[in-house]
Amino acid sequence: MKLLLVEDEPALLDELETYLGEQGHLCERAATFHEAEDKILLYHYDMVILDITLPGGSGLSILKLLKDKDLQAGVLILSAKDSLTDKLAGLELGADDYLTKPFYMEELNARINAFQRRTSFSGSNIITADALQIDTQAKEVTCNGRKINLTKKEYELLLYFLVNRKRVVSKESIAAHLWGDNYDMTGSYDIIYTHTMNLRKKISKFTGEDYIETVYGMGYKWIDR
Repeated sequence: MKLLLVEDEPALLDELETYLGEQGHLCERAATFHEAEDKILLYHYDMVILDITLPGGSGLSILKLLKDKDLQAGVLILSAKDSLTDKLAGLELGADDYLTKPFYMEELNARINAFQRRTSFSGSNIITADALQIDTQAKEVTCNGRKINLTKKEYELLLYFLVNRKRVVSKESIAAHLWGDNYDMTGSYDIIYTHTMNLRKKISKFTGEDYIETVYGMGYKWIDR
């Protein structure tokens, strides 16, 4: 998942980025209210991990901005504020989850994964797409019991296509999702073509089908056969 980590404690922000990156998430970071505000208005995130007390403003105002703009990011509040009143305020404003500090990184990652299962994969760890089965816990892809060896980026690209089934996804959105917010500054999307081509070849070798359709001038689209 692509996450925005909004946290003003530098050491905790580093720890969050390192641990959640190791778990396979792409992490962007913001340390102040205004950095977070700029990021959510410019880029798309699957989930925002949001501290309430920030330099420059309240994290609850960031949450309200997300809801007012109808931005489709989940929100998990990560705060030292542990009263029932604080939790109710965050959840009633639209947060999907609330975890108080101190916390275990493993629990935070489990809650993020539960959010993804619930919102993108119908609550299951196993995604079925025609002949393909994707085990999101083991991060393995199989076809009729045979494992398809994908690179980390190819696996993430496959999940991105499946989450956005039947939608056209642009090269820009793929690049931002897989490589981060500043990728568009490179001005080249050749690597998207290369990874997409390799993914298509590996999947069609096992299934005999090409599920990824090129939509010229716009991007790519996953088609169930």
